[in-house]
Amino acid sequence: MAIPIVDRALIVVVLCLFSAMLIECRVRHYKFNVVLKNTTRLCATKPIVTVNGQFPGPTIVAREDDTILVKVVNHVKYNVSIHWHGVRQIRTGWSDGPAYITQCPIQPGQTYLYNFTLTGQRGTLLWHAHILWLRATVHGAIVILPKLGVPYPFPKPHKEAVVVLGEWWKSDVEAVINQALKSGLASNVSDAHTINGYPGPVQGCNSQKLFNLPVEPGKKYMLRIINAALNEELFFKIAGHHLTVVEVDATYVKPFKTDAIVIAPGQTTNVILEANNKSTGKYLVVVSPFMDAPISVDNATGLATVRYLTNSPSVLTTTLTAPPPINATQVADTFSSSLRGLNSKEYPVRVPQSVDHSLLFAVGLGVNPCSTCVNGSRVVADINNVTFVMPTVSLLQAHYFNTSGVFTADFPANPPVPFNYTGNQVSNFQTTKGTRVYKLPYNATVQLVLQDTAMLTPENHPFHLHGFNFFVVGKGSGNYNPKKDSKKFNLVDPVERNTVGVPSGGWTSIRFRADNPGVWFLHCHLEIHTTWGLKMAFLVENGVGPNETLLPPPKDFPKC
Repeated sequence: MAIPIVDRALIVVVLCLFSAMLIECRVRHYKFNVVLKNTTRLCATKPIVTVNGQFPGPTIVAREDDTILVKVVNHVKYNVSIHWHGVRQIRTGWSDGPAYITQCPIQPGQTYLYNFTLTGQRGTLLWHAHILWLRATVHGAIVILPKLGVPYPFPKPHKEAVVVLGEWWKSDVEAVINQALKSGLASNVSDAHTINGYPGPVQGCNSQKLFNLPVEPGKKYMLRIINAALNEELFFKIAGHHLTVVEVDATYVKPFKTDAIVIAPGQTTNVILEANNKSTGKYLVVVSPFMDAPISVDNATGLATVRYLTNSPSVLTTTLTAPPPINATQVADTFSSSLRGLNSKEYPVRVPQSVDHSLLFAVGLGVNPCSTCVNGSRVVADINNVTFVMPTVSLLQAHYFNTSGVFTADFPANPPVPFNYTGNQVSNFQTTKGTRVYKLPYNATVQLVLQDTAMLTPENHPFHLHGFNFFVVGKGSGNYNPKKDSKKFNLVDPVERNTVGVPSGGWTSIRFRADNPGVWFLHCHLEIHTTWGLKMAFLVENGVGPNETLLPPPKDFPKC
């Protein structure tokens, strides 16, 4: 289960001369062939879209400050784009991946070379398709090791393992969302949860295999856990063991022990598993949904096992455990409240102490007229009453070439009409529509409060910001009160993330510095909400000089 330093990659070592100093530049090459493929792990009657025929897809393994080149070849009938979730993409927004935001998609039969550097990052991230619902099966891990000779800020584990959590759908996911959009109603939910591609015991499925993690008594193992599911936050728990959390979203945290972790789509969590149980055998791993709102979810529990490698008989006792209740809000809150930035000399927490732009984004659902839908209306989602309309040309391309008519830079900084956001709403469900961005000067500091609303229903919203990490300085229930709540903000050691949950009926406050020029997507990472329009983009202007200026697009940039 050890992670190899090279995983399906050809490493090219290039010697570069900078300022009369000879340094080593590591360039890692990958080729992603997007193909249709049957997999014996899933109970699929039709081939699924995969990368290199694998589900989950290949793991990218690199070191901090390595340059990654990935040639993506599209062999399927769908347009494709790949997002490197959590990679800062300093001045290389052309490689960020969200279709029609930073690039036109890769059309069938076409190729595109993604070229980016993992600047100052180490830990676990993920890559996934960022168009349609293809990320249901087109996803994989990014493992960024520290620089050579730089240790982890915790005892080195005996081995490491990637654990990708996902979903299995009986139906073609594109057919699922297309039917929902046609009807104007919510989509069907997934049929099972997967752990490294294995759904475990599922009714009507020939394959009943589980993912198995072998461990040696007395050893420590680092699990790099990734939630690649489309629409569900998940609990992760191992029978008979505590987990020590050491990193989230490729940033180190103050270690703490927990019985269960909660992880939203797009988030990653590294934990240390100590194989110190006196009773050897097999221990059940459970993955189950977390949802404290009256929303339909896939109730199936994904299963795997941790097996102690001993000389005991082949038939081993399995220790069981029950997952947390689906609405275990206290378990989720306790976990998220325990996260603190490491804030050491080597890894300081540089949270902005002052704010140039103070934003309040009210997020939620709505209902707009639809003459062709079942009830004459369709469910939509919005930020500050704006349901985002995807353009037909990428926003970054339109910005770089000054193409008019693609977007407007007038996204509202606050809800246009303040209201009791978390109170019961019985009217005014309709939203406005538009392709609107919020403009930020280079190096501006931003405080963004994400406020859930009870429009239709309160609900959890995991928000992902492209191009930046941010600091989670506060969260709470009910309506955000700027006078009272801001006094409780943690400006000393807040956790640094790229994806954060907005609690059902509550709010989350984040801060970041806009030091990366380009156009950067902000959206709910529940795919159904993104499809419904729960998204916007920040346009960060160039600074001074070439190091603060967006690079030009590559020659093979896809065309719309």
